[in-house]
Formats: sequence, C-alpha cells, structure tokens
Amino acid sequence: MAKKIVILGATGSIGRNAIDVALSHPDEFKVVALAVRNSREQCEALARELGAKAYCGEDAAVRAVEENDADICLVATVGMSGLKPTMAAIEKGMDVALATKEVMVMAGEFVTRRAREKGVRLLPVDSEHSAIFQCLQGSPRESVERLVLTASGGPFLDEPADLSAVTVEQALNHPRWKMGPKVTIDSSTMMNKGFEILEARWLFDVPVEKIDVVVHPESIVHSLVTFSDGATLAQLSPPDMRVAIQYALTWPSRLASKREQLDLAALGSLTFRAPDPVRFPCLRLVKEACVRGGCATAVLAAADELAVQAFLDGKIKYTDIAATVADCLERAPEIPCDSLDAVWAATDWVSKHLRA
Repeated sequence: MAKKIVILGATGSIGRNAIDVALSHPDEFKVVALAVRNSREQCEALARELGAKAYCGEDAAVRAVEENDADICLVATVGMSGLKPTMAAIEKGMDVALATKEVMVMAGEFVTRRAREKGVRLLPVDSEHSAIFQCLQGSPRESVERLVLTASGGPFLDEPADLSAVTVEQALNHPRWKMGPKVTIDSSTMMNKGFEILEARWLFDVPVEKIDVVVHPESIVHSLVTFSDGATLAQLSPPDMRVAIQYALTWPSRLASKREQLDLAALGSLTFRAPDPVRFPCLRLVKEACVRGGCATAVLAAADELAVQAFLDGKIKYTDIAATVADCLERAPEIPCDSLDAVWAATDWVSKHLRA
C-alpha cells in the first residue's frame, strides 16, 4: 500500500523535490495534501496534478495536518512557522520528515520528548543530518564520539572579510544548492550551520560539545560520524536534495532511483578547512546561546528570522544580520525554557525589542 504523505511548504525547493520523488515512485507514495502560506495558484496546480488537497494561507500547514490522515508529514515551511504543524503532526501520530531547522532550534527538547511519548519517528531531511542518520544505522548512540557537519561555505567563502557592502542578489547566489531565500541567506552567514548543530544535538541526543563543523566546498561529503573505536564513517553523494528526501520517506528501506552516481575519479580530490570565525560570526553566536541556556536559542532563531527578512527588504546591511542577533542575545531577559509558552514568550520579546 502506498505511503500517504502531507507536504508542508509544497512550492519551496524541498517541497518540489519531495513531489518529484513521489511522482517518480507512484506505487510507493500518495500525496494527500499540500500546504503553502503564499503561492496559492502554484499549490492548487500541483494539487490537481497529484490528486491532493490544497491548503493556502496563514494556518494552512496546521489545517493540512489536522484535516488529513497520513503516514508521514514533510515539514518544509519557512522558519519558526514550522513548530505548530510539527507538534500537530506528532499529536496525530504521524511520522515527521523534518526540513525546518528552526523547529529543533526553538523547541528541540519538547519536540523530541513528545515524539517519543507518541511513538513518532523524527526523520531528518537536511542532507547533513540525513548523512549522520545513515552513518548511525546499526550503531549504539553511546559509541558516538563526534559528529562533523560539513558546510559548503556559501558564496562568500573566499571573499574579503569585510562583507558590509554585500547585496541581496550576491547573498542569494549560492554556489551549490538551490534553496528558498531565508535558508540561502542563513547559509551565506553560516547561521544555517549553527542551526544544524542545535538540530543534530536533539535529533541524535549528542551534546553540542561533540559536534563540529568543517567547510567542504564540493558538498560531496555530507557529514561524518566518529565512533569511540576510532572509526569515522561518512555519507557521500553528488549535491541533490532528493537523495536525503527519499531516504526520509522510505526509511528503513531504500528505493532505486536514476540520480547521478558518484564518480570519485572524475572529482579527483575533495577539500576541507576550518570555518573562519571572523567571516562567520553567527557560529559564535550559536555557541553563546547554548552557553546561556534557557530560551536563548529561541531568541537566536527569532532574531535571525526578523533580521534576514529586514535584509531581504533592503532595510539593513548584510553585516547587520549578525549584529542584530548579537544585540538580542545580549539584551534578552533570561527565560527558563520549561514550556512551549516560554518559547513563544521569548520570540514575542524579540519582535517587540526590534520594533522599539
């Protein structure tokens, strides 16, 4: 019987690639609902093609989950908007294929705990977390010594350290991946990689101190796991989000596909280097939020979301993104992260602070 899927963020890069995976395996998958906040016409056209229901608007993602029965919900919405529908899917007992990092950044402890209580599987869609997930298959968590997330370095890896004059067009010109504006800007600042550290911490129950980042411009090695016996495993494939999406939808099985095959001889070499802390201050801010504890990571996510939008709207400079996040982290009150209400209180504080 075909696996029933709800896709949230259906017209974005992840959503469209998920639809491509589903159409490539019509006997394996049945898309029952699509949800978008905007792009109504595109969503409705895709829904007609798939024979699925279309949900559009501010509460579309939550309604798509609550009004449909499915085996798995793919969460690929933008930013903080992914938390409510993720929790709704968990409450309905749907497995969650998670692409929206902010869900774990804001409320990873609550999401993972509730998923365990409901017997729901959280399956990673990001290529880095999918790589770690694949490397961990068959190995006990206590044998994990270190997780290493790879980063492309984005469009400014080899640019001068002073990025104050960067334009929106330049920041959106990612050398490897085609993604939505928010994720693409976050990738350029490496805030995206900081979010991935926090996501990995909760998905795999590994302390932040055991998670590293290495820059790998070719984006062939998607992440690595070092075990206590000294062995390091890695997952490699050409850059194609459909590989990770398909694995999340089919796990623990694998389906054949016509994806590009890896040719190491043709590549010749792969390169790695440490991230530059001056060029990418957002990595430091993520670590500061972790040290501060409480709802500081929710403040981090909210401040970044608003700052990135302000940059896209031409209201602030590129370098003001990190400066805005730093200001919010410095000035935010200490809010114990003991409930989802506390998480929302932290994000509300950020909104009010930045409007003041």
